Amino acid sequence: MPTAILALASLAAALMIVSLGVGPVKLSPPTVVSALFGSGSDVHQIIVREIRLPRAILAFAIGGILGMAGAALQGLLRNPLASPSLFGAPQSAAFGAVLMIALGLADVRSYVLPVAGTAAAFVSVFALLVIAGRNAGLLLLILAGLALSSLAGAMTSLVMNLSPNPFAALEIAFWLLGSLEDRSFRHVMLALPFILAGGAILMSQRHAFRVLSLGEEAAQSLGVDVARVRIVTIAGVALGAGGAVAVTGIIAFIGLVAPHLVRPLVGHDPARLLVPSALAGACLLLAADIAVRLIPSTTDIKVGVLTSIIGVPFFLYLIVRERRSLGGGLA
Repeated sequence: MPTAILALASLAAALMIVSLGVGPVKLSPPTVVSALFGSGSDVHQIIVREIRLPRAILAFAIGGILGMAGAALQGLLRNPLASPSLFGAPQSAAFGAVLMIALGLADVRSYVLPVAGTAAAFVSVFALLVIAGRNAGLLLLILAGLALSSLAGAMTSLVMNLSPNPFAALEIAFWLLGSLEDRSFRHVMLALPFILAGGAILMSQRHAFRVLSLGEEAAQSLGVDVARVRIVTIAGVALGAGGAVAVTGIIAFIGLVAPHLVRPLVGHDPARLLVPSALAGACLLLAADIAVRLIPSTTDIKVGVLTSIIGVPFFLYLIVRERRSLGGGLA
């Protein structure tokens, strides 16, 4: 496991260097490193440290929390198809941010968005707990989460439909596609505390995930408060993913794909999967953000579009694999 973590961390560091060098003004890795540590030209320092570094930091942090959240939910639910969107927090965060844009209280670069998005994510978690109850079973939690997710999506569409300003509706539509473009250190400082807090909460439950792999009844017999673990985990996902989505829009499938990529490297212990999944998620989002800047196009491709294009076939593959493992075949 330490070897896998070291390899993933090295890959993430390399991708960050590449990310800092990719753009309208292409910079070599030595030039990036020089500018990053203040020994390059003033122009290069401005490009690297003020324009591209916030984008790279956000890609690393947001990919990391989505990967960790996916691993945590898969450990909690003992289901390889679980992802951060399962309980509606990302969709609710997007609705909170979209509402601010439609009301004219913020644009896509405003600090109001992450605050409103995170608040909406917490409201969704509170509503989930009120609807399902503290001691609800996993099936009831999932159904309540899907209902809240659908409601948040419908409310987002309603806000766009009722927007009196067509330019605001267009801005919302593009923002929802998910993008790291034009992000600044203000966004980093607003999103990072929520992401770090969410990650810390999820890490605090890692040993409980290991015990839960034995089953809920076995975990309870070993002293694990299963209901509390569910609530704390969902709150951690809402805190981290909510803050992330409110800054970048919806970036899908990172939380689903990342744990599966590293599971062969670290085994099936949920406690050992969190950190590698976070690093894998960071690598995936960094690579996707580099790719959208390299793909020839007349307009900027949104990173959320690219992750969905890659993620959907992977998700279908997982469904087919699960069906085969259950003896269902393809018929």
